[in-house]
Amino acid sequence: MSHLKVGDQAPEIKGKDQHGQEVSLSDFKGKKLVLYFYPKDDTPGCTAEACNLRDNYDAIQKAGYQILGVSPDDEKKHTKFITKFELPFSLLVDTEKATSEAYGVWIEKSMYGRKYMGVNRMTFIIDEKGKIEKIIDKVDTKDHTKQILA
Repeated sequence: MSHLKVGDQAPEIKGKDQHGQEVSLSDFKGKKLVLYFYPKDDTPGCTAEACNLRDNYDAIQKAGYQILGVSPDDEKKHTKFITKFELPFSLLVDTEKATSEAYGVWIEKSMYGRKYMGVNRMTFIIDEKGKIEKIIDKVDTKDHTKQILA
């Protein structure tokens, strides 16, 4: 579970997007950012979440938000996922898990008694000054936009 709380300065984002372009938190200065962490490209829950954000992209932008998704997948997988589902926003490559660890979402998980490390699906709303405005830790993948705009 994330150690961050509302009002904290958002940790730096380090990495490249699906095009190999460097991405940092300062790129979003003066804008509100929906920073969402998800486990894996092209899986049922992650696809439902990404498509919900895609389908409501205009409303999200109208509310003044930019969107950046983060997962441990590489550029190639991100590009394939974006193309397949026509996603209008960038995805950060976090193969080293630096951003996931900074946000406290790289955690030990358990499935069928087997323990493994993975991404805890969470969303951080970051304000124009880089402070955390809202944390969504129980993400409704099918209606995530409603949680963001609430």
